[in-house]
Order: sequence, then structure tokens, then C-alpha cells
Amino acid sequence: MSLWLPSSACGVHCLPAAGSVPRVSPGVALLRTAAVLGLLLLAAAALGVLPLMSQRRRASATRAFARSVLWALGVRHAAAGRLPRRGALVVANHVSWLDILVVLAHAPARLLAKHEVRRWPVIGSLAACGGTVFIDRTRPRTLPRTVADVAAALRAGGVVAVFPEGTTWCGRSSGRFRPAMFQAAIDAGAPIVPVTLRFLSEGTPTTVAAYLGEDTLLASFRRVVTARGLAVTLSAHPALHPAARASRRSLARAAASAVQPAPSYVAMYRVVDTMRHDPRVPPRTAAVVPAQAAR
Repeated sequence: MSLWLPSSACGVHCLPAAGSVPRVSPGVALLRTAAVLGLLLLAAAALGVLPLMSQRRRASATRAFARSVLWALGVRHAAAGRLPRRGALVVANHVSWLDILVVLAHAPARLLAKHEVRRWPVIGSLAACGGTVFIDRTRPRTLPRTVADVAAALRAGGVVAVFPEGTTWCGRSSGRFRPAMFQAAIDAGAPIVPVTLRFLSEGTPTTVAAYLGEDTLLASFRRVVTARGLAVTLSAHPALHPAARASRRSLARAAASAVQPAPSYVAMYRVVDTMRHDPRVPPRTAAVVPAQAAR
């Protein structure tokens, strides 16, 4: 595998053994699936209207859609820390297709996505309407143009979210951050906000939502829709501000250090159960406290 097409050491061997994850009843899983399909049909019907909306209204609609899908899936989610509202590059670890929904549920972000997503039914059109910047990883010569597009979005006051690992990892292991998109933040003079995504199953770290290696999207969806007590925490770390002579590689290393702390991080903290079940509830931040203090 070339440096341009990153690979992950994680695969289906990282997924939990069958029967080891709490599951909902088949009836609940069926209702969740029907709710997700209904939301996708509603989104497809709205495709003709979205381009006519202002950027602010499209951002609000995107956030509502992301929260609604997470609610339909039975996935609780919460955010801690300060997320940017304009002019920043958000960089996060990459575990699952759920990562995108969680980021969009809490930040008014445009995404960087592989160009294949543009051809996906409904999802591709929604991504394009949401201002997604597409990257063609099969054509390295297009990378400078993509970096320039991201920099332009940042200069215009947009928030752009990227997953610099370039592929998914299970969450227990992680990959290095590719430095290319950090150049966009340097060129635009924009802050970089590192974000850590953690997946929990009834309060315990889990890989059930991971989408890895030879795994299929259908199999991953089935694990998510049948999981009981699945939750995601999004932790925003202090922003990095590129210096005049900042190196994109040093920024990538600093961001990775913030996003991918030592394994003891999970054992040191617990999430107070203030996660939202209903996407109509106004946004609020989940409390994240040291485990000893919470006892």
C-alpha cells in the first residue's frame, strides 16, 4: 500500500466476538432500520430544496438530520470541550461511518471525503449540498488543488472536518496523522481543533461500531442497529494556532498527540450520563469527569 493510500493494522479481528455485546430485540432493531430508511427517503425528497437554502439554514438542516439518524439508530452522543463555529480545521480520529454523523451533530462543519462518496445514492448528493470537499486518493496530483480548496473554505470562515489517519482504526489502536491538510490551516492562518471520538457500550469501551478492513457497510450497520447502550463521546481539545514558520508535520504530530492519548485515558475517565436521546432537545455539553472524583 502506498503512502498516498494509507492502510490500517486493524481489521475484523478487532471486532467483538459474537454474543459479547449487549443487543436489543429483533423488533427494536427492525424499528430502528425503518426509521433510518424513512429519514433517508425524507432527505432524498428534500434534495431539490437544499440548494435554495442559505448556508446557515443548510447547516441547521444538516445538524438536525445527523442528530435524527443517530437517534433512529439508538446511538447516544455527547460533546465536551469547545467546538469551533467558524474558520477552523477540525481533525479527528476515524473509527466508523458514525464519526461523520457525530461531528455533524455538534459542529457546523464541511467534510473532506473520498471522491467515491459523491457517487453514492442520496448520501453523495447530500454531501455535495453540504459543501463537502472531495478528494481523489487515486490521483496524487490533485492533492494540492484539494489543499487549496480546504484553505479557501477556511479563509471564508468555514469549519472543515477531516480524518487525517486516512482510513479507519478500531479505536484501541490508531494511525499517524497525514500532514497534507494541515498545510491548508497554515495557508489560511486558521486554528486547528483536535477532536477525540470514543465509542462505549453501556459505559465500556467497544469496537462494535468500527468499520474495518474486509468488513462490509451492511455488516457494520447491522452491528450498530442491534447494539444496546451504544454511545459516542466527542471531546474537543484546545486549539492549535499555526505559527509563522509552522511545519505541517509538527502540527500533525501535535494534533495526533492530543487526539490519541495513552490507553490509560479510557480508564481514567467516565462519562456522566447526560447524553441526549432526543435530537429535538437543545444542545448541551456532557460532563466528563475524573473517575475518582465521580465516585
